Amino acid sequence: MPLQSKLKFIIFLFLALSCNKEKTSTEPDLSEDGHPRILLLKGEEQQIHDLIASDETWAKMHFAILEKSNDLLGDPVLERVMTGRRLLSVSREALKRIFFLSYSYRMTGDEKFLKRADEEILAVSRFSDWNPSHFLDVAEMTMAVAIGYDWLYEDLSERARLEAQSAILMLGLNESLNGTHWWLTSENNWNQVCNAGMVYGALAIQEDFPDVAEEIVDRSFESIPIAMEAYQPDGVYPEGYGYWGYGSGFNIMFLSAVEKALGNDRGLSSTPGFIETGHFLKHMITPTGGNFTWADCGTGTNLKPAMFWFAEKTNDPSVLWSEKRFLEVSDFDGFKGIRDLPAIMIWGKNIPLNNITEPADKFWMGQGPNPIAMMRSSWTDSKAVYLGFKAGSPSVNHGHMDVGSFMMEADGRRWATDLGSQNYESLESLGMSIFGKDQDAERWTIFRMNTYSHNVLIVDNEQQRVNGYAKIDKSSDEENFMFSVSDISSIYNGQLKNATRGVALKDLKYTVIRDEFETLDKTTTVRWNMVTYSNVILGDKEATLNDGSKILRLKVKGPGNIEMKTWSTAPTNNYDAENPGTIMVGFECEIPANTKESFEVLLVPSNANDTANFLNLKLDEW
Repeated sequence: MPLQSKLKFIIFLFLALSCNKEKTSTEPDLSEDGHPRILLLKGEEQQIHDLIASDETWAKMHFAILEKSNDLLGDPVLERVMTGRRLLSVSREALKRIFFLSYSYRMTGDEKFLKRADEEILAVSRFSDWNPSHFLDVAEMTMAVAIGYDWLYEDLSERARLEAQSAILMLGLNESLNGTHWWLTSENNWNQVCNAGMVYGALAIQEDFPDVAEEIVDRSFESIPIAMEAYQPDGVYPEGYGYWGYGSGFNIMFLSAVEKALGNDRGLSSTPGFIETGHFLKHMITPTGGNFTWADCGTGTNLKPAMFWFAEKTNDPSVLWSEKRFLEVSDFDGFKGIRDLPAIMIWGKNIPLNNITEPADKFWMGQGPNPIAMMRSSWTDSKAVYLGFKAGSPSVNHGHMDVGSFMMEADGRRWATDLGSQNYESLESLGMSIFGKDQDAERWTIFRMNTYSHNVLIVDNEQQRVNGYAKIDKSSDEENFMFSVSDISSIYNGQLKNATRGVALKDLKYTVIRDEFETLDKTTTVRWNMVTYSNVILGDKEATLNDGSKILRLKVKGPGNIEMKTWSTAPTNNYDAENPGTIMVGFECEIPANTKESFEVLLVPSNANDTANFLNLKLDEW
């Protein structure tokens, strides 16, 4: 055994002797023979066997996990390789590998999966540390080793079992107890991920370290509600689609584990707003299969296992409508990279897939730190019209200067889009500070994050105000005129006296974007901006967007001096990402001092061109 591992083991034995006190909690006493206790108890494998024997889709999912586990057998074991300041990619790969391999062994009894899981657990347990300076890395690694330790407890080699227990305690739990950690009081995904990881570690080794485990578990029940409050009042996740999968996914891993191991989740699953967030995500998937993109999120989508927990918890399979399209593909290879995929076999085992019915609601709106409205003409037509609208604030975690932004699809095309996120390492490797929230933070020099790359108003070429906030002031779900209106004045403080934006889906056929504002005591240049992947031909107060055989007409009603324009999306700094295939379209005009003005813009698909008319209604008349 290497000297480092010997020293770690000696310290571990000392701690084991000094900390092994009798548990006094009123929750179940998890004795030494209480493994497995996390997510799936001994004997519950049969429920999954029954599921895959009776349902072809679940059988395909099961075999996709086994196939990925087989593929892992030929890969070298993980090594401690940093990417910039992060070990996170290694921790995430460890979680995927150990979770998949542990599931595969429990479901098949095949020793090759056990042997490889044993090797992976030993490898990462012997790392010098799990990079506590970036605690997400510690959290995911702790969860990984905890699952393997708990699920394979009786069959792991003695060395792997002892070193895993030592690593969970010393590299995971103790690191979380040393010093202060900002994530314990944060509202973002760090809180959810780090608390979940620590609780998995605590539950895994609870019988040997009851005091440490109890402290970790009790602390998590005090901390994680802070993050869960961010979903209030309606279920909007402030960080967008991609981070919903991360933060909410780990939150569900936490709730599911404590409910199974402790007998309850102390009421957390009924937190106002949290149980509704499944419907938020359902609406976030667009007709083309992308997502309503904002903040530090990309445009891609994939199966979200946590959604099956929501469906089971609420007894509402319709929440899975957007997930159903993923399950209908013939090839499940795209799911093999989802590191919590085995959990879907636990959460989905009581959900008959033929019970997933079309949702009745075509409109969804939620308030909160980042209020959102989403509306569509159909759930079943891939060419449906879809309109997403975002209020909120740039100061929200992972936020962009995109308040008032919208996204629009029709005819199977995304016409109004968002450029998405930029890889953090591409910026941090240059020494940039990319998470500042002050008005002059370096973050706002990055093109994809600042005002100039979003579907918003740009006033006198200035940035939106980070300390502003906009809620959704009124909305309607009437099918002939679904809309949302937001007073965005605080976002343009010092630039305009006031500003309000309304967006609407009219007659389920075309969309309307209306802006009303008043200038200060100076001539003001206002730019209306929209990012698109399409070819653009400019006309007089209109533009034609062409995407292959499909056409969208952008029609404008406003002051006579409107000048239709396009702008490049090419990087403005050497650190900005490329934005191939995109262009910005819109218009610009000068507005006199102390003047009330309005723009009304129609986005009209070809099949609505003959029926689309300007509304000529003020927003307070909507």
